[in-house]
Amino acid sequence: MSEDRSTLPRPAPLIRTAVVAATAAAAAMFALLPATASAPAAPGANAANVVIRDVQTLAAHAPVAARTSGLQNALGKVGAPYRWGAAGPSAFDCSGLVVWAFGKAGVSLPRTSRAMSTVGTPVAKSDLRPGDLVFFYRPVSHVAIYVGNGKVVHASTSGQPVKISDMNRMPFSGARRV
Repeated sequence: MSEDRSTLPRPAPLIRTAVVAATAAAAAMFALLPATASAPAAPGANAANVVIRDVQTLAAHAPVAARTSGLQNALGKVGAPYRWGAAGPSAFDCSGLVVWAFGKAGVSLPRTSRAMSTVGTPVAKSDLRPGDLVFFYRPVSHVAIYVGNGKVVHASTSGQPVKISDMNRMPFSGARRV
């Protein structure tokens, strides 16, 4: 006896899209995580539990991987010329460097430093991690990417190339983690 498939409930398009997106993201993230040996599943565990745990692990590492990649992209542009309004790949202004570096890492950001200063999670100066966005002046008019040890990579001003600077040489106004 066959069922009439037209009467079976169909998954909502939004749920189906979310599942497909999560699966694609998980597959992409496997390449970013270090290989680890895994123990056999516990008795009574099923494949769904293992997959969910793996996806949760990947999701927890995704922001770190994106920040690390964004930072590495920006560091690769040290020495590139500053040009107001430029967003790469051969010249940059401050927000153009950040948009380009994080865009290559798969993170979409607003185009101006002031607009960027409202996205992500606020971070205290004492809690900065490599890849965090650091903002300067009030109102915000400059953005850089935190490198570590009090240093940032940024496109500073006309006549100066993309460079690494001591962040304490500029008036700090806030930081965000994206």
